[in-house]
Amino acid sequence: MATLGFGDLRKGISIEIDGQPYEVVDYARHKMQQRAPVTRLKVRNLLTGSLTEKTFQAYETSFTPADVDARSSQYMYTDGEFYHFMDMETYDQYQLTKKQIGSNINYLKEEITLDISFYKGNIIGLKFPTFVELIVSESPPGLKGDTAQGGTKPATLETGHSLAVPLFIQEGETIKVDTRNGQYVERVT
Repeated sequence: MATLGFGDLRKGISIEIDGQPYEVVDYARHKMQQRAPVTRLKVRNLLTGSLTEKTFQAYETSFTPADVDARSSQYMYTDGEFYHFMDMETYDQYQLTKKQIGSNINYLKEEITLDISFYKGNIIGLKFPTFVELIVSESPPGLKGDTAQGGTKPATLETGHSLAVPLFIQEGETIKVDTRNGQYVERVT
């Protein structure tokens, strides 16, 4: 099996450490006076989601690529217990639980396309698009007054998720939401 050296590392690449798949978040090589250089990695465990830092001796540093595969899939529906997805190339169907989807379930709507990650043939997670467009299903009218600094009001989206939006947003409008932090980005025309 091919190995990766320090020069082959990139942010986002998947490597295997101690039999576990990790995604490289950040990496650096440190050279100290009269000592061998060390390689420091900040990595995210793809099975647990935990973020850790690992240090390796520079001359011993070689990494094994992890057998992680991402497949483009479309969310179809939920039956209450499972959420059903379909692979866009092979038309295979997958069932995921609410726990497997995680907190991004707030942005899950029918026909959204996202990547399902597999490790050794088992589903390990979902990668949502950075931005999703959702319809505002409920929002009180904006209050007029001193809004020189801008104002916000609560809004409920078609998925049931609530967030703060500017006062000019009305029910029925489509907005763009950032899935990384759950904040309003812009109104979609």
